[in-house]
Amino acid sequence: MRVICWNVNGLRACVRKGFLDVLTSSKADVVALQEVRAFKNQLDPDTLSPPGWHSYFFSAQRPGYSGVGFYVRDQPSRIDYGLGIDEFDVEGRCMTVHFGRMALMSVYFPKGNGPDRDNSRVPYKLAFYSAVYERMKQLRRRGPVFVMGDYNTAHHDIDLARPRTNRKNSGFLPEERAALDHWVNQGWTDTFRKQHPDEPGHYSWWRQWGDARKDNVGWRIDYVFASPSGQRRVTKAFILNDVVGSDHCPVGIDVAEP
Repeated sequence: MRVICWNVNGLRACVRKGFLDVLTSSKADVVALQEVRAFKNQLDPDTLSPPGWHSYFFSAQRPGYSGVGFYVRDQPSRIDYGLGIDEFDVEGRCMTVHFGRMALMSVYFPKGNGPDRDNSRVPYKLAFYSAVYERMKQLRRRGPVFVMGDYNTAHHDIDLARPRTNRKNSGFLPEERAALDHWVNQGWTDTFRKQHPDEPGHYSWWRQWGDARKDNVGWRIDYVFASPSGQRRVTKAFILNDVVGSDHCPVGIDVAEP
């Protein structure tokens, strides 16, 4: 089973840049999206129903903002839209698909920098992290859990090209990184870093100016975290940095069937 996660930075724009070709060639069974930035009725039929795929979306109330989704080969046994917390669900940031006891979450974590780039949204971001963690804990009791998405946080120095100049910026603040430390301390695994523990230069997001992607001046902020029983099934973790169409690239895992 191949699972891929991708912040598409606007699904309609990404479709114009080849999203459906990537979907067809991905060899994936599940594709989780973040930053869809569209209501379902704004997507054309080819995007809603590509051959061989079922699609599901959870949009923000605000037009053109946030939103998550899934493309899956097989219909899930259950779908959970949101976290059941209004202040987060109005922004369309989380949905979960279930295949029997296994749960896969598509999560678009908030940025903390606020409209004036003053880190004013960091408290909201940390509260969202806590709410997602509580949901993860519940799901973990039933079976394997994979939490994938744009976390908007680089966990360690190795996860961004310029750590020294970003220590006071949202995305690399100590309190944001501590949230991920807590997850790891409670048994959750960053699947990519587990398989590539000391390899620098692996990023999933680049600024859209100044040749950042060409020069690989990026951040690794897109993750698949796994519960202990989920991690035992992971056979491969990867970053598809040659896939274009967004300022992020897809990341993913291969999972052994039980």
